[in-house]
Amino acid sequence: MDLTKIKNYFKMKQSFFSGLFILLMGAMVVSCASDKAADGKAAMTTNPPATAVADKPNAPAPEAAAPTGPTTVMSFDATEFDFGTVDEGEKVSHTYSFKNTGDEPLILSNAKGSCGCTVPKWPKEPIPPGEDGEIIVEFNSKNKKGKRNQKVTITANTNPPQSFIYLKGEVNPAAAATTAPSN
Repeated sequence: MDLTKIKNYFKMKQSFFSGLFILLMGAMVVSCASDKAADGKAAMTTNPPATAVADKPNAPAPEAAAPTGPTTVMSFDATEFDFGTVDEGEKVSHTYSFKNTGDEPLILSNAKGSCGCTVPKWPKEPIPPGEDGEIIVEFNSKNKKGKRNQKVTITANTNPPQSFIYLKGEVNPAAAATTAPSN
């Protein structure tokens, strides 16, 4: 065998393996790009944007993120209010008082009722250490009957980040409308 043939054989073999290597690297790049696109689609499917959730009438609201940074302590005078018995359609309102008993400003980022009939109003400005605050909760008993235990979830820079207050009582059903026979 001649030396030139041997050199050409190894060059051809080297070319083949270089081409194969380039082809495999290209396949990996395309594969990784399609995996990232699939991951993005999966993320879109599992975590839709907040506007998409808000457009659906019965979709749950997205959870509020817990504030980052230093935490403090929120102490309530009482976390439960018993409104007694009301007639269906009445609105009940109660003010829950709390105090920032920690060493950092208290920041309430969200307060959310367990359903649309329970609406909380909370302070949007930070509560300095040692200061008091109030959360007003209104419960609308329209189309509600029987015993009620409405929960409000408060998200703040506390540990744990969620606290709960409750409004409970009983709703008497509205009297059924009677229809008089027509003659």
